[in-house]
Amino acid sequence: MYRLQLLDTHQRIKPYIHRTPVMTSRQINEISGAEIYFKCENFQRMGAFKMRGGINAVLALTDEQKSRGVVTHSSGNFAQAVALSAKEVGIDAYIIMPSNSPAVKVAAVKDYGGKVTLCPPTLKDRMAFANRVVEEKGATLLHPFNQIEVVMGQGTAAIELLEEQPDLNILMAPVGGGGLIAGTALAGHYFGKNCITIGGEPFEVDDAWRALQSGKIETNETINTIADGLRTTLGTVTFPLIREYVDSIIRVEEQEIVEAMRLTYERMKIIIEPSCAVPLAAVLRAKEKFAGQKVGIILSGGNVDLGKLPF
Repeated sequence: MYRLQLLDTHQRIKPYIHRTPVMTSRQINEISGAEIYFKCENFQRMGAFKMRGGINAVLALTDEQKSRGVVTHSSGNFAQAVALSAKEVGIDAYIIMPSNSPAVKVAAVKDYGGKVTLCPPTLKDRMAFANRVVEEKGATLLHPFNQIEVVMGQGTAAIELLEEQPDLNILMAPVGGGGLIAGTALAGHYFGKNCITIGGEPFEVDDAWRALQSGKIETNETINTIADGLRTTLGTVTFPLIREYVDSIIRVEEQEIVEAMRLTYERMKIIIEPSCAVPLAAVLRAKEKFAGQKVGIILSGGNVDLGKLPF
């Protein structure tokens, strides 16, 4: 079932997305001891992988739903994805963003035509504001990660990576709400050759790591991480997929994220955001696990405020 869904999704969204490049760095390979292939979703439309899930969710709507528009809540990347996807098909997009969202992401959402409302930076407030729009406008709520259409869209990045590098041993992605890691793991399971999926997660928001230990969805008492895209917790759609298809999750310290981010800037000359650096930080933290392996990393996005770089 998932295999066909992934294939159908990939065909459906192709006209709306970039097939992003796969890059390598000889220097990073030498430092890590692994053979790493980076799927550069920082070059995706709106600057992140979430365009894939956003456009798939929008295209899945009925004509009646499209006529009333869509609403989502997001700290930035999914907000941009929904705003741009809605613009592509000519419908309204109401975007609820927490007040601590990076300014560069709020500005981008507005540039794509999204109708932005800022709310207090709690999941409870985000949902309350979004539900109010659903009631007032009749808009369809698109969840940033806890929706199967979104998961399937995100999984297409790994499909493309495996088409170019079919003999990868390991796929890696950062873990926030779980949409990317769940989609990546499904792609690895159905299109890889004995390819496992490993997640990277900050210690500061390690709810997914704890969820795999406890067998239930966990929460975070604080969200004090530089990786702003990973501050949310798993959902009822993503957690079962992660539990079944993800091999393990490696946690990293904040300074390790900064160092991996800086290493990517210096050695690869590309812009990535902090959340995007987490999988590479995990490889560098656990070098013995990845030594001699062919590793595919989804570089999730490049929407960073250049005035607030952590180095």
